[in-house]
Amino acid sequence: MTAEVIVLGAGIIGVSTAIHLVRRGKSVILVDRRNPGEETSYGNAGLIQREGVAPYGFPQNFGVLLRYALNTRVDAFYHARAMPKVAPFLLRYWWHSNADRHRLITKAYAPLIEHSISEHADLIEAANAGNLIRKDGWTEVFRSPAALEAELAAARAKQAEYGLAFDTLDKAELSRREPHLSEDFAGGLTWRDPWAVLDPLALTQAYVRLFETLGGRFVHGDATTLSPVANGWTVKTQDGPVQGEEVVVALGPWSDTVTAPLGYRYLVGVKRGYHMHYAPSDGARLNGWLMDAERGYLLAPMNQGIRLTTGAEFALRDAPKTPVQLARAEAIARKIFPLGERLDSEPWMGARPCTPDMMPVIGKAPRHRGLWFALGHAHHGLTLGPITGRVLAETMTGEQPVIDISAYRPERFRA
Repeated sequence: MTAEVIVLGAGIIGVSTAIHLVRRGKSVILVDRRNPGEETSYGNAGLIQREGVAPYGFPQNFGVLLRYALNTRVDAFYHARAMPKVAPFLLRYWWHSNADRHRLITKAYAPLIEHSISEHADLIEAANAGNLIRKDGWTEVFRSPAALEAELAAARAKQAEYGLAFDTLDKAELSRREPHLSEDFAGGLTWRDPWAVLDPLALTQAYVRLFETLGGRFVHGDATTLSPVANGWTVKTQDGPVQGEEVVVALGPWSDTVTAPLGYRYLVGVKRGYHMHYAPSDGARLNGWLMDAERGYLLAPMNQGIRLTTGAEFALRDAPKTPVQLARAEAIARKIFPLGERLDSEPWMGARPCTPDMMPVIGKAPRHRGLWFALGHAHHGLTLGPITGRVLAETMTGEQPVIDISAYRPERFRA
């Protein structure tokens, strides 16, 4: 098989990139070891986070760091044995999260986020996937008035600079919107701009069907067999070798299995996360996406049930599951909402690929002809899939990208 472009990785980033390339007349083969959307793109919170202009930074306050070091929290957990290998990434992550540097990073990151809804809307319409989308935002709830006021102040600043919309919820309004929620909360705020996805896997699958309708082809294959040849690149698949003039690496947390053998040793870490689905009990209903902000977990009313998602676990990517955070979060969540039985046989686990400066790597590889990267989207892979696919496809075909992507260039890191 031959194609002009091989896209490695059939998560939301790779699928979106493949769509935008075939739209521009490229012949494209999409390759993954599993079915599309079954890895990291499956297990997210299902939010297209238009409000997420500021990437998640590493805590700077010493007291906060000390509390995390105790390893008893819900929102973060770490494997002590992994720290020697993980520490270099964490140190650079901490350095980039300094207030001044984080402010500059936010300025560079925001243009991607600003196109998240509009670019998803384009693909959702083309894929006839509107039944998977809710457009009523998501809510953060707070137990203490002080924490609520601090978040409202930050929200007002976002609103002023980026035009984001939110509703302030006092205790009575929160109770009206979520009548089955406990009385533990002082109030909250609802971000109005984001969209929610009722089934992230189904959305990725809908995008794949669109890709195939446009003339693209998906095959199962082993990305680690990628190698350069005289006229481009080749990779082994179940249907035989595939050869392409160009290749896009969109393998999320597994990107290093391809980039490292080619000499690109980017300092990319992973934040592992877990989820579990639950049935509501006693006829309870969760009306919208809800984050218990001071505890660090999220409840989402998805098609499979109420999905509970955890914060970040710092561990080696391929280490066995340790769903400690899930157990901690479930114990708390059952006190604030009537969760019923678990609906999954075991907790799902995925890994978010993260760069030290919290921005993705999008662009041409510095030292190889026809090699392109789209990786490192951290918490916002679902959010940024379509806009990433568009700007990379525009760059690859010689168009002027809709936004300046120089801040995301691969060569910003030594590799």
